[in-house]
Amino acid sequence: MEQKTNLSIIIPAYNEEKSIKETINGLEKELAKLNLNYEIIVVNDASTDKTGDVLKEISGIQAINHPHNKGYGASLKTGIGKAKFENLLFFDADGQHKPEYISEMIKYVDEFDLISGTRIGYKGPTIRQPGKKLLHWLSNYLSQQKIPDFNCGFRIVKKEQISKFAHLLCNGLSFATTTLLLFIGEGLPIKYVPITINKRKGGKSGVRPKHAFDTLILILQTILLTSPLRVFLPMTGLLILFVIVSFVNDMIYSYHANLHISSTTLFLSISSVLIFFFGLLADQMAAIRKEIKK
Repeated sequence: MEQKTNLSIIIPAYNEEKSIKETINGLEKELAKLNLNYEIIVVNDASTDKTGDVLKEISGIQAINHPHNKGYGASLKTGIGKAKFENLLFFDADGQHKPEYISEMIKYVDEFDLISGTRIGYKGPTIRQPGKKLLHWLSNYLSQQKIPDFNCGFRIVKKEQISKFAHLLCNGLSFATTTLLLFIGEGLPIKYVPITINKRKGGKSGVRPKHAFDTLILILQTILLTSPLRVFLPMTGLLILFVIVSFVNDMIYSYHANLHISSTTLFLSISSVLIFFFGLLADQMAAIRKEIKK
């Protein structure tokens, strides 16, 4: 007899009174078809609408209410702390995620520590496209991997692994991005599963222009924590390029006189050396941190 897979489904919810019941009903209908032991944990992040009241009417779930709004990532952390199973499924409350993809994703739980959905055909609002493309390119470049979708919230992760990073993960909307980059930085096995999504049924998206800058900073912080040379080496290379340009300029202006090295060239030279060795030191600290965790 095939052994059942254990699965804790964590649903963060904020002002989703219009969609939360339909989302859970659709989820339970699909889960009933699968060979699973499961629990559904809904974290109500201090909604100001009737989300909390709707959750009281739904049986068979574990509803947790935050006393004040903490954020998307904080809600997932709360769910992670309450989950009793090793396999954690993150599922949005707004009706975008399709539960029929769960059967495909759970095929890989024995082989991978993170199974992430990759949204096919999804672009989001036009106004966000330039920022998303920049962040996507930066994530690919700094992680040295091709990431098909760096912030999809529909994924399965191992509780043991993500709990190790709980203190490093943000409380906001960039939780998905930082989780993925940390797993990549630690060399943990990751599987991407193509999915399509529905149009949002619930409340308005919480994404704002300022979140792009916040995500940029978090990407840099995460890479500095796991692979700092990927940041420091390009910076060193850029400074060396400036040194060469400045030195050539010094030579041109000193052509009919004694060669004079300008203070700018000296400053750039010293800066490039300092940043390079600072990067080496940071890389050694990152390596030591990984060894200690083992």
